[in-house]
Amino acid sequence: MSAPEAAPLVSGTTDQDGKGGLSSKGLSAGTIGLLGAVVIGISCIAPAYTFTAAIGPTASVVGAQIPAIILVGFIPMLLVAFGYRELNNRMPDAGTSFTWASRAFGPWIGWMAGWGLIVATILVLSNLAGVAVDFLFLLISQITGNPDIAGMAAETWINITVCLLFMLAATLVSYRDMQTTQKLQYVLVTFQVAVLLIFAVAAIVQATSGGGFDFMPFDLNWFNPFAVSSFSAFAAGLSLSIFIFWGWDVTLTMNEETKDPEKTPGRAATVTVLMIVSLYLLLAVAMIMFAGVGTGELGLGNEDIQGNVFFFLSDPVLGPLAFLVSLAVLTSSASSLQSTFVGPARTLLSMGHYGALPPAFARVSPRFFTPGYATIVSAVVASAFYVVMRIVSEDTLWDTILTLGMMICFYYGLTAFACVWYFRKQWFDSVRNVFFTFLFPLVGGVILAVLFFTTLIDSMDPAYGSGSQIGGIGIVFILGMLIIVVGIAIMVWQAIKRPAFFRGETLSIDAPESVRRARR
Repeated sequence: MSAPEAAPLVSGTTDQDGKGGLSSKGLSAGTIGLLGAVVIGISCIAPAYTFTAAIGPTASVVGAQIPAIILVGFIPMLLVAFGYRELNNRMPDAGTSFTWASRAFGPWIGWMAGWGLIVATILVLSNLAGVAVDFLFLLISQITGNPDIAGMAAETWINITVCLLFMLAATLVSYRDMQTTQKLQYVLVTFQVAVLLIFAVAAIVQATSGGGFDFMPFDLNWFNPFAVSSFSAFAAGLSLSIFIFWGWDVTLTMNEETKDPEKTPGRAATVTVLMIVSLYLLLAVAMIMFAGVGTGELGLGNEDIQGNVFFFLSDPVLGPLAFLVSLAVLTSSASSLQSTFVGPARTLLSMGHYGALPPAFARVSPRFFTPGYATIVSAVVASAFYVVMRIVSEDTLWDTILTLGMMICFYYGLTAFACVWYFRKQWFDSVRNVFFTFLFPLVGGVILAVLFFTTLIDSMDPAYGSGSQIGGIGIVFILGMLIIVVGIAIMVWQAIKRPAFFRGETLSIDAPESVRRARR
């Protein structure tokens, strides 16, 4: 089997002297269409898992204004997605944030943008594997009617063993060609979304027919963001958006493997975000109508059910089919575990390809045309991280997930600003450019930057997260700073070992004059 010829990236993206421009990395070009990219994007977001964990805490802060908060949180994601789309239109490269920030700001900032993406995905990989373990035993418990089975997930050695098996399975699928990933995700995502839609419709029907727990009639005021009582609630909504919307950018990391790489990834990102926000709004309305937002037994404001709202509402809503909800959440976390490998593996591949990391990361499987070495490294690091954190403390693991939000704001924000700066001499070429290369990504980047620094300051308080502290400083702040400092240290070491990239010889800043092109 011979490697397919790589499709050209974008004409004009390689410098005239042949150095410092973008180049193909040997991935399997033209294997992913718009539908496949959207499905993988939805899978990476994992709507069943993220929403069941987020809906309860949000209700406790904003009450019935959950739909409004979802819309408010959706805004920066959409604005940043527009910036991603513009950058991809010009520079479809598997390195995404790393490559684009390097071309806009230079190698040092670009390297840190890549580091932020890699660390964020490594953190969430370990968490997704852990969630898959919990819901596997919960599902078996429901099917067999034996509640003791659910408790087996709390046994450390059982939990770690099953978690590593999940990680191994996801790695094997990710190592194979993207067509295998697509076929698997078609099945898993279709099932997940179908169950969520069935749940939402059943909840609304039961609520309107008098079978709800604490029925609340539909009210358009739920969508009014001005009805949210305080700025802290808005801040909570933005933090929520980072958690429930994150993952759509995986559609861009596959850009060298998509059909029509200049347009398909950007369109897929936009479609993914719009589909997810629609699904979330439907679920939020259904849950509010059925259960209300009070603190009663099934109320969304009840702290006892906030860790897994779908599980507690599934039996009252679906009756004997309640196990489908647990299966959907298990499917959600497991499918996201596999699809999330796409992002860090291709970013590591790109960093190795351009000399920002050891050349081993640039290896592409000669059989499957995937970043095999980078995929294995991502799996090993995520697995080791989970094992250590699980042995040390479950609270510590939760704190690392809170740190995830900061890292996402960090690299999303850098990428948004990279779009603004890269196209700075084209802002006013057209009305379209004013919005899509300047205003939208700028506002999205500013929002994420404010959220990053706000979270950073708040996390210094030991009460933030699990309550763990070192020297009176919250562990979440320490973890966040440790990740950034470690990234800087590795970057400096790579600059000493591999100076060519940091001198702009392998991936140079692209002068704005050289990127002008006709848009229509």
